[in-house]
Amino acid sequence: MTAPTPTMQQALALAAQSFGLTEPNPRVGCVITSVDGREIGRGATQQAGGPHAEVMALRDAQGRGESVLGATVHVTLEPCAHHGRTPPCCEALIAAGVARVVMAIEDPFPLVAGQGAERLRAAGIEVIEGDGADEARELNIGFFSRVQRGRPWVRLKAAVSLDGRTALNNGRSQWITGEAARTDGHAWRRRASAVLTGVGTVLDDDPRLDVRLVETPRQPLRVIVDSRLETPPSARILDAPGSVLVYAAQPDPPREAALRERGAQIECMPGPNGKVDLAAMLTHLAARGVNELHVEAGHKLNGSFVREGLVDEFLVYVAPKLLGAGRDLAAFGPLERLDDALDLRYVDISPVGEDLRIVARPRGA
Repeated sequence: MTAPTPTMQQALALAAQSFGLTEPNPRVGCVITSVDGREIGRGATQQAGGPHAEVMALRDAQGRGESVLGATVHVTLEPCAHHGRTPPCCEALIAAGVARVVMAIEDPFPLVAGQGAERLRAAGIEVIEGDGADEARELNIGFFSRVQRGRPWVRLKAAVSLDGRTALNNGRSQWITGEAARTDGHAWRRRASAVLTGVGTVLDDDPRLDVRLVETPRQPLRVIVDSRLETPPSARILDAPGSVLVYAAQPDPPREAALRERGAQIECMPGPNGKVDLAAMLTHLAARGVNELHVEAGHKLNGSFVREGLVDEFLVYVAPKLLGAGRDLAAFGPLERLDDALDLRYVDISPVGEDLRIVARPRGA
C-alpha cells in the first residue's frame, strides 16, 4: 500500500474532522494547490444540505484572494455529478477553471460512480485517481457499506479484562477499563451514525449511550433491541439528547404508547423465536441513512450478532485485570471444532492509557 502524498494527507485530515457532522453523507476533505504548488484553499464537507468539500475549498481560495485558474484540486472522494441538496461539485470545479483533479477514490453512490470524473475529463480537466484510496475508504467505510451492501458497517465495542470478561457474574461492569479508554470509546461513538444496545443492558446498567466525553456537533441515533418492549419509560437513555429508536418483535400498544410519550420511535421487526430480526433491522437502518452502527450491548445480544455473521469489526479495550468467573464478550457456541472459530485479523493494536485497544475484523472484511 502506497502512502498518500503530503497534500492528500492534509485532505484526509480535513475529512476526519467531519466525524459526527456529515451523516448520512460521506466525510470528504479538499485541498487546492496553485500552479507553483502553493496551498491556496482547503475545506471539508459540512452537515447534510451544506456545502461539500470542493465548494468550501473554492470559497476559501476566494477568501484568500487567490485565483484557482489552472490549479490542482486534491479531494478524498470523487466530486459529485448530480443535483441533490446541493449542485454538482464537478460543475463548480469546471466553472472555476481548475486544470487537474486528484481524487482518492471513486464515489460508490449510483448517481456519481464515475460520472463526476467523466464529466471533468469531458471538460478538459485531467483526473488522477488512487492517491490515498485505502485511507479514504476507511474514513467512509460505513458509507461504502450502506451504498454497496445495503446495510451499515457494524462495529461491536466491548471492554474486557485480560481473561476476556465483560462483567462479573452479577452483571457489574463499571469500570473495567480506565478513563482514557472510556474517552476513546466516546470518540468512536461520535463517528457512528447510530449507537445500539439491548434491553438487557438498559435494565442492568441504565446507560445514556450518548456522546459526552468528547465534543460532537450532533448526537448519534440511539437504538434499543427490545423484543418484548421492556424498556422502562424512566430509562436514562430516553433522557439523553437526540433520537431513540426501539426495535420490537411484537406489538404491545400500551408499552408502545408509553415509550412514544417519552419521544421514542418504535419499529416492529419480528424474527425467529420471538426475537427481533437483526438482519432486517440493519437493512431498515441503512434505509434511514445509518452508515456506521456502533454496538455496545451485553453478551447475549453480542452473541446473536456474532452467530448471524453481522459483525464487520470488533473494537475491544483490554484492561490489565483478571476477573475470573464472569460474563463473556459474546455468548455463542459451544463450537465442536477449532476450525469453526470466527477467524479474525488484527487491524490495529494501540495502548490507550493503561489499557489496550484492539481493532479486529473477520478475515475478508
